[in-house]
Amino acid sequence: MIARTRPDASVSAASSAYSAPLVLSAVVLEQARAFFECRGAEGCEGTAMIAAGPNGVRLVVPDQRPSRSPMGVSVHVTAQGQLELAAALGVDELFVSRIHSHPGEAFHSPIDDRNPVLTYRGALSVVVPYFGLGLRRGLLACAVLRHDGQRWCDLPPGPGRDLWVIAEDTNSGERTP
Repeated sequence: MIARTRPDASVSAASSAYSAPLVLSAVVLEQARAFFECRGAEGCEGTAMIAAGPNGVRLVVPDQRPSRSPMGVSVHVTAQGQLELAAALGVDELFVSRIHSHPGEAFHSPIDDRNPVLTYRGALSVVVPYFGLGLRRGLLACAVLRHDGQRWCDLPPGPGRDLWVIAEDTNSGERTP
């Protein structure tokens, strides 16, 4: 399923994502939170992509299959989901971030590090803890990483992270870390 919503026009285009922080709108964060909490209610992880372009940012949720085993939980984007992602981008749009949930603490696992979905310099990865519940606090409870062209680098909350990504406050519409 692809969340086809009207993009938030208050953010800059993907082409300027390197000169200004990516602003994740309250709408996008709320859509992600609702999706991850719904998956989490079933004990499953979820994954999505954030696309940015001249008309703003939007969440793209591909078809996916969760799995649970004694080793833990995971999620797999199906072949259909891969086709959906390939067709989801509009003119001048770019996937700027992967966002996915974990059942516990937010961290980038070795499997996350090897995921080839985004590997260009400047790509972001947001890991939402507690099956999506962490997004109730915006990005503060999330792990955020930036790809440096070779590997994923952690962006702890604070001024260093704010250079790359900030979130609108879901209550006031103001921008917060």
